[in-house]
Amino acid sequence: MAAIRPLKRKLFTAEHEQFRDTARRFFEREIMPHHERWEEQGFVDREAWLKAGEAGLLCMSMPEAYGGAGADRLYSTVLIEEAARVGASGPGFSLHSEIVSPYLNRYGTEAQKQAWLPRMARGEIIGAIAMTEPGAGSDLQSVRTTAIRQGDHYLLNGSKTYITNGYNSDLVIVVAKTDPSLGAKGTSLLLVPADSPGFSKGRRLKKLGLKAQDTSELFFDNVKVPAENLLGREGEGFIYLMQELPWERLMIALRAVAAADAAIDWTLEYTRNRKAFGKPVFDFQTTRHKLAECRTQVQVGRAFADQCLEAVLTNELDVATAAMAKYWCTEMQCKVVDECVQLHGGSGYMLEYPITRAYADARVQRIYGGTSEIMKEVIARTL
Repeated sequence: MAAIRPLKRKLFTAEHEQFRDTARRFFEREIMPHHERWEEQGFVDREAWLKAGEAGLLCMSMPEAYGGAGADRLYSTVLIEEAARVGASGPGFSLHSEIVSPYLNRYGTEAQKQAWLPRMARGEIIGAIAMTEPGAGSDLQSVRTTAIRQGDHYLLNGSKTYITNGYNSDLVIVVAKTDPSLGAKGTSLLLVPADSPGFSKGRRLKKLGLKAQDTSELFFDNVKVPAENLLGREGEGFIYLMQELPWERLMIALRAVAAADAAIDWTLEYTRNRKAFGKPVFDFQTTRHKLAECRTQVQVGRAFADQCLEAVLTNELDVATAAMAKYWCTEMQCKVVDECVQLHGGSGYMLEYPITRAYADARVQRIYGGTSEIMKEVIARTL
């Protein structure tokens, strides 16, 4: 029986699919040959960022005036999916291009955008955003880092942890309290160059998965941040964070679906070639039925994620629906990848197989961007 083709994703045009071919070639030629070495060293070489910039794969949704392509977020989705397809979990391109850059583009002054965005699009500057602290994760209102105004500058003090792109970062958007007495209403965002006196980077954190993606501690000891480096208006940082969260969480959901789909493809190939009791493992009914369950779950997740993606294009994706997508798709990913590891048998525990690395990489999806428990609470508040 011929394989059933998945339903056509009508959101994507021929131009998007042409770009998919470009992105696929880039990851296969420029990223994956180096990925194992990057996993060992704990960060991606800066040369990869420059090559991505040269190929036009960074900050694509930014306006052309600032070095972007003015492309819709379907192109960004393609890049996320193609990275997941090959297991390229190291390059923090999406955070740089679709989280840090949009904050600058949406809330920055013209001078700030001209100063940073073109170089970010070329890969010369690597961006990060510093939210999480040792005592504040999903609850951003509990941030303790302070930035107190003193004349023409803010005096920044505090620490951050689990910061993606932290080690390689040249520019960090720091979430800090400019008025600690006001709680969330006293939260602001500051643009902090990595070479600022008093700003130091701690150790590269050793993680269960995402080993090639640099994740670091950041420390701020009386860092003088010029007042013109305030991003947006003082005291509105928490509002900005909430406004950007739906897209950030949907990106995690989109990667979860694509990663789960890739896990199934690897498992299909493995079970068709691996023999047990004289026949391919795939020929056992229990194997086929388990993979049928997994593929169905992926298709359901993709349909929902694509519906959310359609809402993103019209600026209609709300916080609760994005939380549903992030929660369901990441939980699904972990279950599917676990089943695929099981179908690999002992090989599924060996890091030489992509499914094993995918298993380690998947676990954090239920944590960052807001834990599954926080997602349920966000959804519950709308009931």
